[in-house]
Amino acid sequence: MVWSEGAKNNMEVKKTNTMLWIAIGVLFLSALFLTYKASAIGKTSVTSNAIDTTGWTTNEIMNYEMHGTIPARAQGKVGAASASSGTGMVGGC
Repeated sequence: MVWSEGAKNNMEVKKTNTMLWIAIGVLFLSALFLTYKASAIGKTSVTSNAIDTTGWTTNEIMNYEMHGTIPARAQGKVGAASASSGTGMVGGC
């Protein structure tokens, strides 16, 4: 009877140790994966998809950076002479 209790405790300890090492392994692998993903972030080139903002006013650049809006004259919808600030704007200041 004493031997079976000792064997039972030994099996529980082995199960606990096995589960602990599995958890440590999963955490280690996820840390490696996330480190790899984080290192790849700095390697992507942002300039390949950058829009040419030469000739834009500082207000147009700010609107593009903050809101993602591209000026109508940069899209080719309106000529440069007719694209004054405030044209076609509703509720603006």
